[in-house]
Amino acid sequence: MTTSLQHLLEEKKMTLIVSLPENRTDLAQAAIRARADAIKMHVNVHHRASGNRFADVQTYSETFKKIREEFSGPLGVVPGGSFEDISKSEMQKLTELGFDFYSIYAHHKPSWMLGLEGIEKTFAISSDYQIDRFSKVKHFGVTALEASIVPGEEYGSPLTFNDVLAYNQLAANLDVPVLVPSQRKLESHDIPILYQAGVKAVMLGAIVTGKTEESMEKAISTFREAIDSL
Repeated sequence: MTTSLQHLLEEKKMTLIVSLPENRTDLAQAAIRARADAIKMHVNVHHRASGNRFADVQTYSETFKKIREEFSGPLGVVPGGSFEDISKSEMQKLTELGFDFYSIYAHHKPSWMLGLEGIEKTFAISSDYQIDRFSKVKHFGVTALEASIVPGEEYGSPLTFNDVLAYNQLAANLDVPVLVPSQRKLESHDIPILYQAGVKAVMLGAIVTGKTEESMEKAISTFREAIDSL
């Protein structure tokens, strides 16, 4: 039985999630070797940070099965890049393939997804959202919020104190943990200040990890060491 994302967020000072730039077993294996706590993948979406287009669930079903066999931590998925891309049948397939949680922008998320059973629910907010309007969301069955609040044109730039203050505001006001994806080019030395801001997880993607086994394993290991040193 896999560990739940909620359990990790409650028990660990900070959780290390890796968002794969492609749905490939070798990249997942690099994340596993570097001791990622959780791994996230994508279907039905064009991913801005990695530049990749991800196909439907069926395209990757064998890959997903293999990764699930090799990884005992939580497996997450972004099930679509728009409201129209989300289907009940594919969500059922994803659950059957062993995915433990999903993440999707709130404005892409059909309301019926809140009623899904057997999978943890996280949601993302973008730079278009007013972060001061967020407070109580746990009663919707939400496990965590992904703070994807950096404007697209600023992807890959360094973390600023302004970002830290925004994450801190979300963490202080929300009743669920805050996850921070690497829209900025996060460095391992950012981990202590993010922890101080109340961030409960970082999600490393292509901007930080690169797109090869070697670059991923090296980058993730550096963050693993920083988190373990908290």
